[in-house]
Amino acid sequence: MTSDPDHLLPSEAPVTLIDATGEAVPSDAYTLPEPDALLRALGGLISARRLNEQAYALVRQGRLAVYPSSHGQEACQVAAAQVLDGGDWLFPTYRDTAAVVARGVDPVEVLTLLKGDWHSGYDPYARNVAPQATPLATQLLHAVGVAHAAKLRGEDTVVMALCGDGATSEGDFHEAMNFAAVFGAPVVFFVQNNKYAISVPLARQTVAPTLAHKAVGYGMPGEQVDGNDAAALLEVLGKAVARARAGEGPQFVEAHTYRMQAHTNADDATRYREDAEVKEWEAKDPLTRLETYLRSIDALDDTTMAAFTEAAEELAQRTREALNEDIEPNPEDLFRYVFAEPTPQLRAQLDVVLDELSREETS
Repeated sequence: MTSDPDHLLPSEAPVTLIDATGEAVPSDAYTLPEPDALLRALGGLISARRLNEQAYALVRQGRLAVYPSSHGQEACQVAAAQVLDGGDWLFPTYRDTAAVVARGVDPVEVLTLLKGDWHSGYDPYARNVAPQATPLATQLLHAVGVAHAAKLRGEDTVVMALCGDGATSEGDFHEAMNFAAVFGAPVVFFVQNNKYAISVPLARQTVAPTLAHKAVGYGMPGEQVDGNDAAALLEVLGKAVARARAGEGPQFVEAHTYRMQAHTNADDATRYREDAEVKEWEAKDPLTRLETYLRSIDALDDTTMAAFTEAAEELAQRTREALNEDIEPNPEDLFRYVFAEPTPQLRAQLDVVLDELSREETS
């Protein structure tokens, strides 16, 4: 950690290694990832986009209660998962379903939350992925706690804490940033700035030059990156993770991206943004730019693209079929996972419920 502002300030412009047309952009500070890493990312992007489409369809069919889509933000999602090691932790938000799946969690288990069946449908310890957080910024404090504990235990664990631009207006954001900086916690704060906190534009949230500049106030290095450039994200996030792992304390990365669809299926985005703005960002699509670049260097052919597309379709089909199954809820599950060991009060409440159910069956 250093308090020298010259080492804390972000780049003057978002780091870009592949522009919107698919052309490589020279950089003195960052290097294009190897084609194998970019191919892996492209496969993840295609699966993430297909999952977003499938989940939106499941909402319309009544199989999901709500779905906050990450359409347009898939590069952020995939890169955040790809730069982590197996022992690292990911702390996602409600919009980070694609990141959780990219980490290896079954999408059916992930979408259980948004179906309304469970607060979390997967085991956080199986893949080191915390439950998706719906309240803004609350997961950041938990992420810092895990990172601080890992440091105390002498582990080389790094925690990736995801949030959106709206979360930077919350008190929990400040507390997490300050604690992490003071105690040197190995956590990477990754803000996906998609320009809106539901309907509130960024200009009504902050007058800071960038969100990355906020890191300076905590004595933390900040960086900004093109959030639709998978190559730049892999590089910037990868270096941030490496610094955190090396004992250089918390890191802050802001990704400039865009939420192509409404906040959720219950939102009407046309009430607060213009179609021309959406069209402008369509030309910056993260999938097409990465595909264009990989084809230009002869690292991608039609056979590989077909394999990526087939894998994505298989993922969507398996998710669709599983979520179309009706599951009979077990009332005992209401009490089973509140505490590791049920309290006397919980046992008493369970007994009341079971007694009422038994009387209904006999009446």
